[in-house]
Amino acid sequence: MTTPSEPSPDTAPDRRQFLQQAAGAVAAVAIQPTLVELAGRQPRAPLTVGLIGVGRQGRAILAELQKMEQVRVAAICDVAAARLRAGTRRAKGAEAHAEHRQLLDQPGIDAVIVATPTHAHRTVVTDALAAGKHVYCEAPLAHTVEDTAAIAKAARGADKVFQAGFLARSNPIYQLARSFLRSGTLRDVISLRAQDHEKTSWRIPSSDAAREHELNWRLDPSRSIGLPGELGAHQFDAISWFLDAYPSDVRANGAVRLHKDGREVPDTAVCDLRFADGAQLSWQASLCNSFEGRYEVFHGSMATIKLAWTSGWMFKEADAPTQGWEVYANREAFHNDEGITLIADATKLAKQGKLKEGIGLPQPPLWYGLADFIKSVTEAKPVACSAAEGYRSTVIGISANQALTSGVDVHITPELLQVG
Repeated sequence: MTTPSEPSPDTAPDRRQFLQQAAGAVAAVAIQPTLVELAGRQPRAPLTVGLIGVGRQGRAILAELQKMEQVRVAAICDVAAARLRAGTRRAKGAEAHAEHRQLLDQPGIDAVIVATPTHAHRTVVTDALAAGKHVYCEAPLAHTVEDTAAIAKAARGADKVFQAGFLARSNPIYQLARSFLRSGTLRDVISLRAQDHEKTSWRIPSSDAAREHELNWRLDPSRSIGLPGELGAHQFDAISWFLDAYPSDVRANGAVRLHKDGREVPDTAVCDLRFADGAQLSWQASLCNSFEGRYEVFHGSMATIKLAWTSGWMFKEADAPTQGWEVYANREAFHNDEGITLIADATKLAKQGKLKEGIGLPQPPLWYGLADFIKSVTEAKPVACSAAEGYRSTVIGISANQALTSGVDVHITPELLQVG
């Protein structure tokens, strides 16, 4: 079974033709590229990488890089001595640096991955680009529009690869689901809904007051863009990418509902983002409850797509035309609804009688984003998320947080979404 490629708007087939091409005679939906295909394109010479920031996200990045034979982590950097020591235990043979410019001066570093706190991105990224390094920057890009624009301009002026770490664009399930939506499977997009729920505090304790202040930047309004910026920007990016459109207005409200420890940054937030065509995204996030985790839902007049980062489903309306391949599809029940599961390597697994074993991604979403970056550097492939796209999604997150903190609706102008 072949994976559907996205047709141009001028040549898009009708819905029935698209589904027939997408599914062929098999029940489930294949996604691409597969893990095997990616592995088959791995270059022989390792790419020498430096990792700046080995906190929680940096450690997750390091774990994924160590799965890739085409990558050698040659240097790590962190301002915290304890994290740096822990990082050297994980990255065997990597040189350790307490300052990012020392890492950039280390001979032989081809690419840099930036996983520092968001407000520290600008200096590190611009220095890395100026030093002639390829750069992968965690998302959101920065905590202010000014810093975000500075990063985007530096990337635009460099002759090196720059990728923003918005992971939906690299996620094979999301790529497939987007091709369905863009080709008319949902027909009319009626409404959009998303959430990010995780019961956690965001607070990191320390016996040293200065150190505690540094660690808890997410709780500092001068450095943090809150739930809408740190979490929402990733989902706003996915939805804007799917729709090929950006919200024009946002209103928001929130409060500290659980973690009453003196923080000023809300632990619960709700945002309504409106698009020019009348579509509206209802988004909410909370650090007080974990029910249903993180997901996005696209409601259409003929089908609904629900995506949850490692899994995805399509729910057809009763009056939607039936295709032959649906008879064999793997299905999951959700209360009174039945979803067709988006499955990796569906054809191969179906032939082996192992279709249900393929539910979910073979690797975490982060792996695919890093793999795309490596391919862009070593094979001159287009980046999954450019600096300009990263700028726009970051600015939307910043605008949503501005609406939350001010209590005033924010208008997102087309000019604001353009890098000057």
